[in-house]
Amino acid sequence: MEKKQSLHAYIKNELLTRIKSGLYQKGEKIPTELELCNDFDVSRTTVREALNQLTIEGYLERVQGRGTFVADKKVSQTLSQTVKRYVDQLEIQGKTAEIVLHQLSVIPANATMQQALDVPLNDPIQKIERIRKANNSPTQYEISYIPWNVAPGITKEQAETSLYNALKKDFKVNIAKTTEHIEITLSDESTSYYLESETGLPCFYIETIAEDKEGKKIEYSQSYFRGDKTNFVIERYYPDKEES
Repeated sequence: MEKKQSLHAYIKNELLTRIKSGLYQKGEKIPTELELCNDFDVSRTTVREALNQLTIEGYLERVQGRGTFVADKKVSQTLSQTVKRYVDQLEIQGKTAEIVLHQLSVIPANATMQQALDVPLNDPIQKIERIRKANNSPTQYEISYIPWNVAPGITKEQAETSLYNALKKDFKVNIAKTTEHIEITLSDESTSYYLESETGLPCFYIETIAEDKEGKKIEYSQSYFRGDKTNFVIERYYPDKEES
């Protein structure tokens, strides 16, 4: 153990290694706090702090009266260039994906939408609130804003599939570029309600602006991903030759 590393951090990393290596399998009950105290020769307070962090981060689940178990693997989504739909990405991971429409409405563009979508103030904007689930458990709450003149009259059926596919197939609108801004936030009461989580849960927050090949703004979205159920993969490709 490194000198600067606290005991609970060391234990957390050791337990995480056991989980990721498969020593502790998904759904398996891990040793009790007392057993871990004896294993690492530390106090129960130290073990409990390590377990709490792993629980918050979504690697462990505590079941009242039964013990602590290894949680299901987090949903992995690709942030680099990909044409795979949410459903397809989860299917590869052996999970069942579902997109549930919470609300579909038309609202006047405010100052934020005016800037994000390059539309006049008060222009009609379709607001699409959706919840994405993996194995029937919410992982993402998303609010999409699409100008009415881009794709007038988006339906519930279209909203509960891939929006980009619906835009391409039904409205002849092709997304050519997305710009995404990512930060960490804590869920508030509203977000927690949709994500079925405790208030204050760490979440990935992503703002996205989608454009067509002419640079016209097609969609502005705000997405909240449960930090305990989601991780992201970023692939980078580098040219063989050095650029001057």
